[in-house]
Amino acid sequence: MYAQVVVDVPTQQTDHSFDYLIPAALEKFIVAGQRVVVPFGRSGRRVQGFIVGTSTTSSYAQKCKPIAYLIDLQPVLSSELLQLSQWLANRTFAFWVDCLQTMLPNVMRAKYSKKAWALTSTVRQSALFQGAAAIPVPNDLTQQRQLAQWQKQGQVRIDYLVENKAQTRQQLVLNRVANQDYAHIVTQVKPQAAKQRQLLQLFIDHPDWQQITYTALQQKYQIGNSVIKAAIAHGWFTRSQIEIRRNPYTDPVTPSSPQVLTAEQRKAYQTIITSASRPVLLEGVTGSGKTEVYLQVIEHFLQQHKTALMLVPEISLTPQMVTRVRARFGGQVAVLHSGLSQGERYDEWRRINQQQAQVVVGARSAVFAPLRHLGVIIIDEEHEASYKQIDNPRYHARDVALWRGRYHHCPVVLGSATPSLESRARGQKRVYQLVQMPHRVYNQPLPQVQIVDLREQQNLALELNSPLQVDLSQPLITALHQCLKKHEQAILLLNRRGYANFLLCRNCGFVPHCPNCDITLTVHLQEHCLLCHYCGHREPIMKQCQVCGSSKLRLSGTGTQKVETQLQELLPQARVLRMDNDTTTRKGAHQRILQQFAQQQADILLGTQMIAKGLDFPNVTLVGVINADTGLGINDFRANERTFQLLTQVSGRAGRKQKLGQVFIQTYNPDNYAIQLASQQDYEAFYRQEMQFRHQGHYPPYFFLIKITISHQERAQAFKMAYNVAKRIKPILQSREQLLGPVQPTVARIKNRYYYQIIIKYRHNQSLGQLLHQIMNNVQIDKKRGFAIAIDNEPQQME
Repeated sequence: MYAQVVVDVPTQQTDHSFDYLIPAALEKFIVAGQRVVVPFGRSGRRVQGFIVGTSTTSSYAQKCKPIAYLIDLQPVLSSELLQLSQWLANRTFAFWVDCLQTMLPNVMRAKYSKKAWALTSTVRQSALFQGAAAIPVPNDLTQQRQLAQWQKQGQVRIDYLVENKAQTRQQLVLNRVANQDYAHIVTQVKPQAAKQRQLLQLFIDHPDWQQITYTALQQKYQIGNSVIKAAIAHGWFTRSQIEIRRNPYTDPVTPSSPQVLTAEQRKAYQTIITSASRPVLLEGVTGSGKTEVYLQVIEHFLQQHKTALMLVPEISLTPQMVTRVRARFGGQVAVLHSGLSQGERYDEWRRINQQQAQVVVGARSAVFAPLRHLGVIIIDEEHEASYKQIDNPRYHARDVALWRGRYHHCPVVLGSATPSLESRARGQKRVYQLVQMPHRVYNQPLPQVQIVDLREQQNLALELNSPLQVDLSQPLITALHQCLKKHEQAILLLNRRGYANFLLCRNCGFVPHCPNCDITLTVHLQEHCLLCHYCGHREPIMKQCQVCGSSKLRLSGTGTQKVETQLQELLPQARVLRMDNDTTTRKGAHQRILQQFAQQQADILLGTQMIAKGLDFPNVTLVGVINADTGLGINDFRANERTFQLLTQVSGRAGRKQKLGQVFIQTYNPDNYAIQLASQQDYEAFYRQEMQFRHQGHYPPYFFLIKITISHQERAQAFKMAYNVAKRIKPILQSREQLLGPVQPTVARIKNRYYYQIIIKYRHNQSLGQLLHQIMNNVQIDKKRGFAIAIDNEPQQME
């Protein structure tokens, strides 16, 4: 028997399966989807691999090496996921092994090490080994040369080790012994041995106890290890280990019941449960009750003994959505997202793989959850760019969900108040089944929106007699005062973290830049540093200009930290919570902040786009957008669409229950159509106008896009390679298809590498895909010379 194994060597030359001989002792246990350790290459170094198939014959039977050993006794990848990995590798121009590893928790990736074994007493007694039989291979070059010399002489053997980092959590427990009469034993124990008597009495008082953890004995009953050891030595108890599941959500939730659906909700529900052939695009205004439809759809398929997968775009949305799903389905729910610890994510994945969970809620990577018998896949806020992976494999969760939906013949629901233009166009062409919910539940009106022209607010700081630059307009400040007076809550959005965009010398104009990237350093006042948001470079905030020595330094621009400071000065009575990447770095921070706000321990929630969508707080009646223009100046054809979506979504956080909501949008471009139509919550008008622009510019959904990025440590080399790549592509383009570039992106240098981009607009060109795979092969060969290439199919970020 032979196994086809994809090895963990991500190069173009090894991007296929290799035949390995299955040892006779393993023939009954080997199945596709397991991980194994195999010898690879002339040196026979051991690497992890994935079994993707088995066969009785091999064209390389005489040369096949045997599998070293199994990592998994049961497959970790199903037949479905193995097929998906091949499709994904082809679509995303990624290595097959990278796609396979993407489907598993990071902790299941192999950790490699090398160990040198001394084969002679001379080597063993050397200064390097110091009497040891084996040592880890050192990083010192001189020592490595010595080892290489001994290896040639046959005095040293180098072993390549593969370590499986995936470990379960074990806990010590004390077990009851069946034939022991604890009531009699306790009378024989000396009165001085109070803790031993206490331990015995616990098992007398709790006859249903079969075991108790050491941790519980020590923390709850203050019984130490010495007492436990003595009790075991007497033969009263035995010791063992049990597995403890790391549960990311231990807080109790109040169970919920299905609500009575409105007519619009019932129509959406019926359409979804009867639509297995076409994906459903659920376009519902904010507050229209899409989540309740999702929950009742999930319940329908659970009753049919099927499973459900629900994706949310942001980790910040996960806690609130998980709470609602757990309240409805309890212990059937598992959670997968990057905010969990490695152990929690591994345990949740194992629960799903062992069919102990029927509903999975998670962010982008949860789309690969090993659910069997899928009944429905739901993608909430389907328009979000965060569903696209930014590095290899560059997949879009929506595309993967559609593939899995076809495989399982189950409905895929794409929900949003502001669908992406690509999805909305497919709904119009009936590729997707379009279901609209244009009204809020309880007949609640949409919030009233007021556009504030910031050009008329320039002297606000002087009017308020404030020494700070004030980024809040007078109408918004007045509304905040009224909101606080009524004991209601407000959400303020500014999609830029930090304190200020940059530090400026008013004497000579010097602005500190990152030494590794072509970008200015952002001021983070609370951390007392200048920070690069691309490479993480930090510098202390200077007190004098590095060029002219002047102390006239100005903090230019505004971030969430600065607005927080302004709120504390203008509204000292207000309790403010800030939620951005700087305040949510610690595990569980998203949940803690949202929980505090939900429990009304704060009056104002200030944050970046992570607070703009999907959140539901009944007491929020006011939403303020500090600067609606931050996304308009981006060099991206989707800039207007993203701005419209963000403004519409954040506006929808206000007035979601019985209280009326109001929204203030501050802008220097009040006549921009994206801002105007967002203030009217008119998605259909925006869709019609934006589609005209897309048609004129040959952009999606009328054309497909591919972005090719070439990088090198030298600018000239990067341009030369990009120019040659563009030259190879141009001849195969058909009429109306375009190639733009090569050009440098907005940030041309990141981490001391120079970047050039090529954009291809195409329709249906089979030759293009074949050529791009060839180009990938060629550039990979040049990887040793410092070149790197990335091909992004349907990119979401154009900068």
